[in-house]
Amino acid sequence: MTYTLFAQTAEAVDSQQRIEEVRSVFERVGDSVLRGDSILILFLSLLSALLLGRLVAAVLRRLTKLISRIADKSEDLDRVNQLRRIETLIVLSIAIIRTLLVLFAIYFWWVYTHEGQQSTAIIGTGAILTVILSGALINTLRDVASGSVMMAEQWYGVGDHIHIEPFPEAQGIVERVTLRSTRIRKVTGEVMWINNKDIAGVSITPKGVRTIAFELFAKDEAKAAQLIEQTNLRLPQGGLGVINPITIMTISKIGSDLWHITAISGVAPGREWLLDKFAIDILKELDEKQHILVHEPISRYADNEAERRFARTINNLNKVSLDRPGVVEQAFQRRVAKAKSNAAKRAVKRQDIISKTPKP
Repeated sequence: MTYTLFAQTAEAVDSQQRIEEVRSVFERVGDSVLRGDSILILFLSLLSALLLGRLVAAVLRRLTKLISRIADKSEDLDRVNQLRRIETLIVLSIAIIRTLLVLFAIYFWWVYTHEGQQSTAIIGTGAILTVILSGALINTLRDVASGSVMMAEQWYGVGDHIHIEPFPEAQGIVERVTLRSTRIRKVTGEVMWINNKDIAGVSITPKGVRTIAFELFAKDEAKAAQLIEQTNLRLPQGGLGVINPITIMTISKIGSDLWHITAISGVAPGREWLLDKFAIDILKELDEKQHILVHEPISRYADNEAERRFARTINNLNKVSLDRPGVVEQAFQRRVAKAKSNAAKRAVKRQDIISKTPKP
C-alpha cells in the first residue's frame, strides 16, 4: 500500500515537472519571438525572400518563353517534346525555389535573433510549428503529394492538351504546373485552376490535334476529289479551326462504278464539330445537284497508333493453339470457308448497290 502511494506521488510530481518544462519552453519562445526587434527582423527576412523569389521567378519565366518559342519553330517532334519537358521542370522549380527561400529566411531569422541558444530549441519549435501547420495545411500537403507523384511519373507537361477527370469541362492547354495545382486554358479562352489532389486521371491528345477520317462511297473518283476540294474552300482554317485541309489517303474500286475513298483532316480539340458535322453538311449540300456520293459521308476518329494496337489485339481472335493434332488443318479449312462466305456476301452487296444506283 505504501509502495503504491509512493509510485502515484512520484508520477504526479513527474507529470507536474513535464508540464512546467513545456510551459517554460513556450514562455521562452514567446518572449524571444514576440519582441519588437525579432518581429522586425522576421518581417525583413521574409520580405527579402519574397522579393528575391519574384525576381528569380521573372527570370525563369522569361527563360520558359524563350524555350517555348524555340519549340514552336522546331519541326522535330522529339525535340519539341524534350523542350516541353524542360519548360515544365523550370516552371516546377519556380515554386520549389521560392519555398526554399522562405525557409532559409526563417532559419536566418532564428539564428540571428537567438544567438547562443541550444540547437535543440529550434528543433523543438520547428516540431511544434510542424504539428500546427500540418493540421491547418492538410489539403495543401495532399496537393503537394499528388503533384509530386504526377510530376515524377510525367503525366503531362506545359503545352500539352489534356482532359482532366472527373471534370467534363476541364479540357485545354496546360499553361502552368506546380506541385500544388495545374492551370489550363480552355478553347473558349477561360483559365481554369485545378488542385492536384482532385485530379483522378488525365487524357492527353496526341500532338495536340484531333484527327478525323471521312469514308466516302462515290460513283466517280475524280468528281469526288473535286467535291472534297470545294469543301476545303468553305472550311475555316487556323489554330482554332481546321489545322490542315481534308486530304485523300486511299482510293479503292469496289464495283464497276463504285469507289471507296478515305480522307483525313486535323482539327483543334474542342472544335471537332467543324469536321464531323459542318464538313459533312457541306459535302451533302454540294452533292445535292451532282449526286456523286452513293451514301452519306461517314466520319470517325483516326489515330495510326490506336488503329495498329487495336488491329493487333483483334488479330489474336483468329489465332489457335497448336498443341493438338489436326488443329492447324481444321483452322485452315475454317478460314477458307469463312473467306469464301465473305466474298460471296460482298459480291451480293455490291450487286445490290449497283442495281439501286440511279443511272445518269
